[in-house]
Amino acid sequence: MSTSDAQHSAQLNAETVSNIAGLARLSLNDLQSAEYAQSLNKILEMMESLKAIDTEQVEPLKSPFDHAQPQRADIVTETNHRDEYQAIAPAVQDGLYLVPRVIE
Repeated sequence: MSTSDAQHSAQLNAETVSNIAGLARLSLNDLQSAEYAQSLNKILEMMESLKAIDTEQVEPLKSPFDHAQPQRADIVTETNHRDEYQAIAPAVQDGLYLVPRVIE
């Protein structure tokens, strides 16, 4: 078994999930960490089973449908309300909303 196979077959535990959650700045309690570890392990097992499927003779699809999808006509269905919306804005210039500078 190669190193990459060994890494993929390793099971996630609650401690690993807690560490990952900490890196992502998420707060999980012990019960949540255990539940997420179990769910993630199921997903990883499914991904491993999908890897076993032989797709060498399968052509990539550009669409799952046999026929072209109908497209709607590109027509304007609503009128422009920009002036009405900007009338109540605190600051507007040249059709754009002005906001306070947040980056110096």
